[in-house]
Amino acid sequence: MWILVFFDLPTETKRDRKEYAKFRKRLVCDGFTMFQFSIYVRHCASSENAEVHIKRVKSFMPPFGKIGILNITDKQFGNIQIFANCKPELATSPGQQLELF
Repeated sequence: MWILVFFDLPTETKRDRKEYAKFRKRLVCDGFTMFQFSIYVRHCASSENAEVHIKRVKSFMPPFGKIGILNITDKQFGNIQIFANCKPELATSPGQQLELF
């Protein structure tokens, strides 16, 4: 299971930029990696684990801006077609998550 977080946050004032940086930093601390600018992804072992991280993201959302959260399966994530400069690229996994029990 993959979680994708899409966001479009204001950066017009110093306070807005601070909120943007704090949100982005908290995503990274929660195990998300940048897929594209303003799109971060995280792999979860199960839908229950994904729900925990979705609740965590909801808890630290800034007061302004737009944020979208999407769950997709490993197979759906594997079917992503990525293009750079009109040439297809291989989809790379953003890194392996290790879980300790």
